[in-house]
Amino acid sequence: MAFSLKRKYLKMPLSRIVSFAFGGFVAISISLILFLSVKANVQNTFSLLNDKAILLSTSMEQRVRDHFYSVEQAVTDLKPFFDRGEISFSDQDTGLDMMKVAVATSSRITVLVATDLNGENFGVYQAPSGRLWPFKRQLPPGSDKTYVLPKLNVYSGPTWGPILNNDVGQFANVSVPLVIKGKLIGTLTAASSLDSLAKAIRSLDEGDESTTFVMVNGDEILVHSDKDEFQVGGKALQPLPAPREEFGDPVLANMDTADKLDGFAKAARLGINVSRIEVGKREFIVMKADIPGYSTEPWVIGQYFRGASITREVERLTGSALVGIGAMIIAVLVALWMGRVMARPLKKLAEQSRAVATLSLDNVEPLPRSRVAELDQVAQAFNSMVVGLRAMNTYVPRSLFNKLMRLGGSQAAEAREARLTILFTDIVGFTAMSETMSAGETARYLNAHFAVLVSGVEEEGGTVDKFVGDGMLAFWGAPDARADHAMAAVRAARRISRDLEDFNSEAAERGDPTVRIRIGIHTGPAVVGNVGALDRWNYTVVGDTVNVTERLQTLGRELGAEDKVVILVSSDTIAELYGEQAAERAGDFSLRGRSEPMEVFKLDPYASPTEDQLVVRSAFSTTAAE
Repeated sequence: MAFSLKRKYLKMPLSRIVSFAFGGFVAISISLILFLSVKANVQNTFSLLNDKAILLSTSMEQRVRDHFYSVEQAVTDLKPFFDRGEISFSDQDTGLDMMKVAVATSSRITVLVATDLNGENFGVYQAPSGRLWPFKRQLPPGSDKTYVLPKLNVYSGPTWGPILNNDVGQFANVSVPLVIKGKLIGTLTAASSLDSLAKAIRSLDEGDESTTFVMVNGDEILVHSDKDEFQVGGKALQPLPAPREEFGDPVLANMDTADKLDGFAKAARLGINVSRIEVGKREFIVMKADIPGYSTEPWVIGQYFRGASITREVERLTGSALVGIGAMIIAVLVALWMGRVMARPLKKLAEQSRAVATLSLDNVEPLPRSRVAELDQVAQAFNSMVVGLRAMNTYVPRSLFNKLMRLGGSQAAEAREARLTILFTDIVGFTAMSETMSAGETARYLNAHFAVLVSGVEEEGGTVDKFVGDGMLAFWGAPDARADHAMAAVRAARRISRDLEDFNSEAAERGDPTVRIRIGIHTGPAVVGNVGALDRWNYTVVGDTVNVTERLQTLGRELGAEDKVVILVSSDTIAELYGEQAAERAGDFSLRGRSEPMEVFKLDPYASPTEDQLVVRSAFSTTAAE
């Protein structure tokens, strides 16, 4: 009785300890990851929105400043000529010549005019066509009311006046004082049409979900990217510029009711205000900033977005958090269950498992038997596995061995019939090429060539069967079954084709010969598995499908004699290439050993996978991972 109680005591506690320890660790880990992930996502979301607000406002401000820079520069550059007396009101012809040059070099200047203290003026007007009109005393028709003279003193810098409107459009104007020997003699003013600026600002509109705008003189809308939406019968409800409350845009009309949004400190530090406006049941996010210096009052530039952008982001983050919590609960439950069924000597098993993972089977020591039932079962299974792996590793290549080990060892290697896709390659004219090489050079060249072939096959999950002279035989669909074995073989052939380009380029640089290859691909039934007798076993593929593949490769002598790479596939393979668009029918051919002609196709060796093929490949990869 005492012995029975002792055995029961030894068997139960470890399972429970591992269960709760593992489950608790998983719960804590996932909770921490979930918390950090949600926190990071929230920060990233608002950081991106901050960056968007900053980028938008910066772009709009830069458009405005770029537009007015040349206008302000024109009066600043001409002022010294007046101050030094090189241009005077008594010699207006000389002044007009220099002013024409200044206007001609800037398409953004509409009027450049010098005005003395008595109101007499002269200057240059630039028509919309680009033609220059010098004038004295009276501006040309259509150019009046384009500027206003501010009150300046001898110390005033460039001063911008109010935005003015006339029948032609809207104009901004800047003036500088003209001073000789400390006395004010007049004013030099440049006026600029805002039509091109309005186009530049409207180009920042991001589509149907957003609207850009510029307001001047307090609340007067100067630019509106969606102004055409506020028309009736092709006529604007209120032509621009217009007061925002009268223009017809409900968002701008309700700007006084905007609620400032938290989380935009980065934008706020740069003078950018981000707020929310509700119009009916719809929500809009408004980003705006002030630009001082180009009128008597600061300009307001901004953009608002249709749709609850931030609300959608918050809902997305909430959904992600709920999914994460659900995943955590499931993970904890699975951890508890796994802990109850997996009671292992963790340290010893981890040490031996690392050796098995690297296939260093000679260094694996048998796990000791245990009086704990679960540990004893694990030890026996592990020891049996090592024995089987050692036996298989004596004759199975390591890449194939990994697959067989994953699929069940010797049972997976038993000969069986399966539908496979076979690939056969051969170098064109290698016999003649090798006559110029020594035995060592031939071996090194072939090894480098085979490295390209093997890499292409293994990258697409194929199995290299054998090397036959300068050719290679590989197959897909065994030992691990896969639905896309034909597509994988074609991808491998094209990968080899692309890699062969690099191989040939490097060979040419070394002065070595370059190669052309033929590739045959065929899909059909074949016997795959261990073939041999006694201790001479080979995991290989045999059957008519293999023979047909070799003959397809041979047929490449006729159908691709001059090609660097020729890929010939059978109609059976073509039937399984979903979305293949780079296959050219070569015709029906009688292959040796077959009673009926076979339909053969020639593939483009450098074509990229289609979207359909990528979807199929992704679906297969997901299934295989599961």
